[in-house]
Amino acid sequence: MKVAVTGGAGFIGSTLVDRLLAEGCEVDVIDNLASGRLSNLAGAQATGAMTFFEMDICDPAVIELLAERRPEVIFHLAAQADVRVSIARPEFDATVNVIGSINILEGARKAGSSRVVAAASGGTLYGEPAGNQIPTPETAEQRPLSPYGVSKKSMIDYLAAYEELYGIAFVALALGNVYGPRQDPHGEAGVVAIFAERLLRNDEVVIFGTGEQTRDFVYVDDVVDAFWRASSRGAGLVINIGTGRELSVNDLFADMAAVTGTATPAVLKPARPGELLRSCLDVRRASAELGWTSWTQFSDGAARCIEFVASQLATES
Repeated sequence: MKVAVTGGAGFIGSTLVDRLLAEGCEVDVIDNLASGRLSNLAGAQATGAMTFFEMDICDPAVIELLAERRPEVIFHLAAQADVRVSIARPEFDATVNVIGSINILEGARKAGSSRVVAAASGGTLYGEPAGNQIPTPETAEQRPLSPYGVSKKSMIDYLAAYEELYGIAFVALALGNVYGPRQDPHGEAGVVAIFAERLLRNDEVVIFGTGEQTRDFVYVDDVVDAFWRASSRGAGLVINIGTGRELSVNDLFADMAAVTGTATPAVLKPARPGELLRSCLDVRRASAELGWTSWTQFSDGAARCIEFVASQLATES
C-alpha cells in the first residue's frame, strides 16, 4: 500500500513511518522540519521504501504533490500543537491546523485517496467535560477552551464534509497525552520529555498549577498501532486513543524522579491559561471499532523515554 504521512519527521510521525515500513508500505513523508528532525527518519531512509519531501502543509503546492504521488491512505499528523502558541497567535494556529488540513484534503481528493487518518486532540477537543464526565467518551459535547482545540475541532468538521462530498473516508484519532522516545524536551509539548531532561541534568523541575491536574498519558508505540489499525477500520468516526486512566502531574513527577533517583522536589508556579484541570479518555470505542487497547504501563514507558533522553544527552557531551 502506498501512503503519505504529514509531519512524518516528528516524534509520533516518524514512529508511525517505521511501523508502516514494517508493514510493507511505500511511504511518502511530508514535513517542513519546523519541529521534526531528519535524524528521526535515518532508519526509514535506509530501507529505500521512504521518500522525503520538505514542504509546509500551508503551501498549496502540497495539493499537487499529493495529486502526483497518489497515496491510497494519508496519515495527517502535521500541526501546530502548542496550546500556548494558539492563544498568543490564533491566526497562525488556524492557518496551520485549518488551512493546512484543507490543503491535505484537497490533495486527497485530487489524488483519489480512499482514506485520511488524522491526529485530533483528545484533551482539548472536549474541554472541561460537562458533569465531570471522566473518562470522557466521544459522545460528549465538544467544548474546546483554546484556539488549538477549536482548530482541531474544525479539522474534524472538514474531514466529515469531504467524506460526505467526495467519499473520502476519514478517521479522527483523538489522542491523549502521547509520550515516548523521540519526543523533543525543547519542543512544543511533552511534559514527560521535559521532565526527563531536567531530571537527568539535575535542573529545577517546574510544575504549573497545583500538580493535581490530570492527563491520560499514552505511549507512542500504542498510539502508532491505533493509526495502523485505522487505515482499514473505523471509517467516519472520531475515536479516542488513550489509556482510560488519569495520572496527576505530581504522580508523574514522583514516578520519574524515582526512576532517575532524584530526591529534589519540583517547584510549583502559577497555572497557565487555557489548560485543563482533568483530562481522561473513554477508549471503549477504540476497542470495539479498531480492536485496539493500550498495553504499555506508564512506569515502563517513562523509563524508555528517560533512557532515550539520556542517550541524546550523552551524544552532546
